Amino acid sequence: MKTNAICYIFGAGDHAGGHIMPNAHDLVIAADGGYAHIQKHHLPIHMIIGDFDSLIDPPEDVPLLRLPKEKDDTDMAAAISHGLGAGYSMFCIYGGCGGRIEHTLANIQLLACLAQQGARGFLFDGENVITAIHNSSITFPSNATGYISAFAHSEAAIGVWEKGLKYPLSDATLHNTHPLGVSNEFIGQASEISVREGTLIVIFPVFAHEIDYLT
Repeated sequence: MKTNAICYIFGAGDHAGGHIMPNAHDLVIAADGGYAHIQKHHLPIHMIIGDFDSLIDPPEDVPLLRLPKEKDDTDMAAAISHGLGAGYSMFCIYGGCGGRIEHTLANIQLLACLAQQGARGFLFDGENVITAIHNSSITFPSNATGYISAFAHSEAAIGVWEKGLKYPLSDATLHNTHPLGVSNEFIGQASEISVREGTLIVIFPVFAHEIDYLT
C-alpha cells in the first residue's frame, strides 16, 4: 500500500470543495460526470472511469476506462477498485452525495467496504464528512467543534468507546436498528471513537484543517 498518498475520486453528485491540493504521489480519478468538478477546480487528472451516461463527450487527452452501461458495480465502486489496485489505502471522495439518495447510500456502503479491507475513505458532502472504521479507531484534534455521530453498519458493533466527547461510551454495543450514537459533541479535547469488533459509520463536520483527521 502507498503511504502518505491519497486517491481522490470525484463523482457527479453535489460537490463539496474545500482546498483540494493533490501532490505528485496522489491519484485523481473522475467517476464519469465527476470530470466537470475536476475541470471547474483546475485539478490534475489521471483517469476517467465510467459508463459515460453523464459525461457524454469525454476528453481525448485523459486515459479512459469505459464500463458497460449494464453492470453490477457503480462507477464509483469501479473507481475505488482501481485505486485499491494501484496500491492506495486512503480515499477522499467528492461529489458522492446529493441527488439520488440510493447513490449516497451506495457510497456509504463503499466506505464500509474500504474499512473492512484495511483502507479508509472519507465522503465529503459540503458541511460534513462521512467515514467508516472497522475493528479500529479514529482520532480528532482538540480544535474539532460541532456534532459527531457513530452508527453501527454491521448488525452489531461490539466494544465501542467514545472518549473526549460530551457523552462518553465505554465498551458499549451499538446495533444497526438503534441510533444510540447520534449527535454526540466535541468539547475542546482530543477525542477518539473506536470499535473492537464490527463496523461503524462516523459523521462529523468538515474542519478548517481537514488533513488533521486523515490518519
